Amino acid sequence: MARRTKEEALETRSHIIDAAEHCFYVKGVSRTTMADIANAAGVTRGAIYWHFENKTDVFDAMLNRVTQPLEPLSEATRNENEPDPLGRTRELLIKVLHDVVHDRRNRRIHEIMFHKCEYTDELGDLRGRMEEERRECDLEIEASLRNSISKGQLPDDLDVTLAAFCMHSYIAGLLDQWLLIPDAFDLDRYSAQIVDSCLDMLRLSPALRIKRNES
Repeated sequence: MARRTKEEALETRSHIIDAAEHCFYVKGVSRTTMADIANAAGVTRGAIYWHFENKTDVFDAMLNRVTQPLEPLSEATRNENEPDPLGRTRELLIKVLHDVVHDRRNRRIHEIMFHKCEYTDELGDLRGRMEEERRECDLEIEASLRNSISKGQLPDDLDVTLAAFCMHSYIAGLLDQWLLIPDAFDLDRYSAQIVDSCLDMLRLSPALRIKRNES
């Protein structure tokens, strides 16, 4: 009985996230209320607050649906025992683009994050949470790049902080533009080529090298 109760709780939680995703996509995050989510899920507001502290927690749970499946590959890029961390980075970035194209839920969640998430005063905690997530992502990219440098796959004088910021901006900007105008180019067809151009930037751009003082 206890196991069934736990399963039912997990099903209810998942159903609430489904409803929130729908509401966020249709109305935008700031215009969606917890009552909207409760109505869409067919549960009481109390049921939602049993699972989530506030709307930001619901948003985080929705976002985890696209980030958690990527964690094994992401961790591999930083694993010191991984012989090809840059190859795992390439695989990870191609998967990010591929999933946005082919997975409807993934695409909706990215559209919500990029185009339907307004950082109003009411959602100040959400803005702070997103800032924290992006800083953490940059630090993880830096760790991946350092791992690739240690394996001789990237220049040892690569400015990893600047390179991580550029790579993050490259992929995020690409997704932002494609989600707004998906007919502009065939993202699925060119995903590998696009990722390779990003990695070429890391390998070859003199602007991303640490400038050492000449004496």
